[in-house]
Amino acid sequence: MNEYIIEAEELEFTYPDGTRALKGASLRIRRGAKIALLGSNGAGKSTLFLHFNGILKPQKGKLRFNGVEVKYDKKSLLQLRKDVGVVFQDPDTQLFSASVYQEISFGPLNMGLSRETAREKVLQAMEDTGISELKDKPTHFLSYGQKKRVSIADVLAMDPKVIIADEPTVWLDPKHAKQIECLFRDINEKGTTVIISTHDVDLAYAWADYIFVIHEGKIIGEGNPEDIFADDILIRKAGLERPWILDITGLLIEKGFLTNKTPYPRNKKELIKMINCTKYLGGTENQYDLSTFRDEGRDANYIPVGRTRK
Repeated sequence: MNEYIIEAEELEFTYPDGTRALKGASLRIRRGAKIALLGSNGAGKSTLFLHFNGILKPQKGKLRFNGVEVKYDKKSLLQLRKDVGVVFQDPDTQLFSASVYQEISFGPLNMGLSRETAREKVLQAMEDTGISELKDKPTHFLSYGQKKRVSIADVLAMDPKVIIADEPTVWLDPKHAKQIECLFRDINEKGTTVIISTHDVDLAYAWADYIFVIHEGKIIGEGNPEDIFADDILIRKAGLERPWILDITGLLIEKGFLTNKTPYPRNKKELIKMINCTKYLGGTENQYDLSTFRDEGRDANYIPVGRTRK
């Protein structure tokens, strides 16, 4: 089995209006990984994604899936789009059936599966995404967050080897953004390669195993999250910022509250646990035990150390 499930080699693509979206983009996606494609708006993230399942065809360069160069005949593209599912940024561009069940069953039935087999896949996808209670609800009555989960279930029902999600948390409130983040983590733990595109540095740092940085149509950096955000030159070139948690942790180390021998935390929960392992914070004994703090997302009911809720 090939170690890399998707390989792009010097991809180039220009839109009819003359916009050069990809200028020799190259990367290799390791099988089973959680990948973030990180870049500012207009960097080429969405265009690269649309090459991964054959919606767009590179004008130059090569794309390989499972070690085999992608072909663009109808049969090959149908198989590629079964193996590589796309969750679009705006779910309204993806949903078109009357009810949630009809929407999710469209793909499996279109693949030629029996109604019973399709039903099993649909019900499992709905359970995995937490939308079983929405089964008979009209899609146009759903909230934005519900539509996001339906669009993910749409793809899951096809049993893809890879799921790519374009800006999956954009326009979501913190609670629902966290739900989507956790959902993609759960999907990955079942063996599916998950790739998200995002300009959210906090999401990329906390969620991904590996990050590719794209800028002006080229991959300009790659590595684990700690190494990517330790490279100030790379981050500035890409027009990005460091995650807030790294700045806060760095300040605590600089002030002597934490030691630089401790691995940097990846999320708020880990940071608070680190702080609570320190007897003194700012010269005042820490009387608050937050070791049982549960990270419910970026809108969590978090009481800063040394304060009480009014």
